[in-house]
Amino acid sequence: MDRVHLIIQGIVQGVGFRYHTQNEAVRLGVTGYVKNLPDDTVEIVAEGPSPAIAQLLDWAKQGPPAAQVKQVDITYGSANGEFGSFTIAR
Repeated sequence: MDRVHLIIQGIVQGVGFRYHTQNEAVRLGVTGYVKNLPDDTVEIVAEGPSPAIAQLLDWAKQGPPAAQVKQVDITYGSANGEFGSFTIAR
């Protein structure tokens, strides 16, 4: 199991990014959360099998159709099992 912390920059708020991220994460069987940050970026923390985390990362680099992802800052780590599902955090 892997853990990844992403900060997504670009036009990523107000375009359904969190909703679509949650759908993709659930489809992949990944746990964690997604939330908007005050600086107009989106944060994703996700845990799951390496292939699923890689697919979520590939998806996040594009985002939903209305998003314009400019940069993704990635920090890898080891999963600690703290999440029971994938949620949209407020």
